[in-house]
Order: sequence, then C-alpha cells, then structure tokens
Amino acid sequence: MPRTAKKSGPVHEIRLGRIRAAIWANDTQNGTRHNVTVTRLFKDGDEWKDSSSFGRDDLPLVAKVLDRCHSWIFEESAAAATKANGNGDGRDGEDTPF
Repeated sequence: MPRTAKKSGPVHEIRLGRIRAAIWANDTQNGTRHNVTVTRLFKDGDEWKDSSSFGRDDLPLVAKVLDRCHSWIFEESAAAATKANGNGDGRDGEDTPF
C-alpha cells in the first residue's frame, strides 16, 4: 500500500479585505523555509471563489499583505534562532542583512 503524505495547512494566514496570503512551512536539512501563496477572494453568485490574478486596484493591498508576511516570517525565523541557540537576543550569531 503506498504511503501518502499527511497534508497540513498553512502555518499562518494574513488577510486584508479580499486579499489573502497563506504562509507555508517547509522543513529542510537547513531548517524551516517558508513560502507564500496570495489569492484574491471574489463572489460568483452565491459562491465564494479565489483567484491568483490581481487588478490594478488590488496591488496596494497585495503589497501590504506581502509586507506583513515578510515581517511574520522574519520574526518566526528570529524566534527559532533564539530557541535553537539559547542566546536570548533573537540573533543567530551572524549579521542580519536587514
């Protein structure tokens, strides 16, 4: 019988208006890496759907949502480094580029 991977959901979601981003964690040999998917919610009749296509007026919200995703991922990475290294300052001993 073939093994199937257990599907898990995003580790975090950020939503502003009809723009939603899902943050996914991928465990690798080099630690956890994050990916982000962004969708626009819309209503088709009585049914809610989503799309990965954005209009001109959606772009400011997309930018804000992605900025919040970046901040969340950065904070999670710093917290993980603190926990792993036990240094208490949120840094992993290397210079942070931003």
